[in-house]
Amino acid sequence: MPGPDFHFPWSALLSGGALLEAAAMVSGFIGLLFLGSMLLPGRRVTGPEVEGQSTTYKLNGLALFLATVIVACLAQVSGWFSLSVLHTHFAALFVVTNVFAFALSGWLYWGRARPRDASPGPWWQGFFFGVELNPAWFGVDLKLFSYRPSLIGLVLLNASFAVVQYDTYGELTLAMVLYQVFTFLYVLNYFQFEHGMIYTWDLGSERFGWMLIWGDYVLVPFFYCIAGWWLIHPSESLSPVAVTATVLLFVLGFWLFRGANEQKHRFKRDPGIRIWGQPAQSLDGRLLVSGFWGIGRHLNYTGEICIYLAFTLTTGFASWVPYLLPAWLAGLLWHRSRRDERRCHAKYGELWGRYTQRVRFSMLPFVY
Repeated sequence: MPGPDFHFPWSALLSGGALLEAAAMVSGFIGLLFLGSMLLPGRRVTGPEVEGQSTTYKLNGLALFLATVIVACLAQVSGWFSLSVLHTHFAALFVVTNVFAFALSGWLYWGRARPRDASPGPWWQGFFFGVELNPAWFGVDLKLFSYRPSLIGLVLLNASFAVVQYDTYGELTLAMVLYQVFTFLYVLNYFQFEHGMIYTWDLGSERFGWMLIWGDYVLVPFFYCIAGWWLIHPSESLSPVAVTATVLLFVLGFWLFRGANEQKHRFKRDPGIRIWGQPAQSLDGRLLVSGFWGIGRHLNYTGEICIYLAFTLTTGFASWVPYLLPAWLAGLLWHRSRRDERRCHAKYGELWGRYTQRVRFSMLPFVY
């Protein structure tokens, strides 16, 4: 039967022993990544000023990611540890990570000293959205750090699916190889571009509460891997046309996503940059209207949707379940684009109106 086998012996997979093993894996994984974030070298960058303060970040995520990948590969090849354990403990890991997300959210809300008026609303609002903008522990910014177990955990879970397929069938399908390459390049590029994250809305302006914590530690690693799980038991092979189309879609999405973000990041650092061979154009030196930002206001979101659709297309069309991921992401990013529009209108006022007249389309040129 293609896709995951949902006829699990849940009593065994969620037994006390399985949960204890999962707790040890989760605590060890997050603890080692936190220790690596403290000790590994990395350049320090000061982010933009928000609410009268700025935060200095230590950017060593790429070194941490590569070190984790090397250790995981050596452990797998040597037989010291099989990544297939992540697959067999998936349910227990999911439960334990949920507990961790709630515990961390509770500690940030109730366990840390803060001004009494920091959360004027009801307690659940402060718990959900967070109270502190940039909480840190032992010098590590917790908001930036949480992207690391999130995305590195996603890569390790994906790798476990490939290990299970190889152990079961003695080979990897082309679809599985494509999926592993796509997801690995996506996460690798995130850590290469980690410096750009400090200028994003999430990192700079969102408070760190359950919403972001649960998204980092639970949603991303356990939901974004759904296509990889579906590929373990192959149901159909990809045709050369399907492979070509999927690769082209991934390349297009990657170009839009990373290209747009990089153009914006470079412009914020130096408005005098050149984009696509021409001096960057802007409105009053504040809003970029060159490159991707002269075509659409949120093409970086469009590119990310294309990337995740390419992930999912590796599964073929035997089931609609893997397509829940790009469908959900499209809805999320559409909603975020609307929030961005409201924030930018409030921030730039009349200038934003001029920008929307100049750049008419949001996410789909000539359509929307």
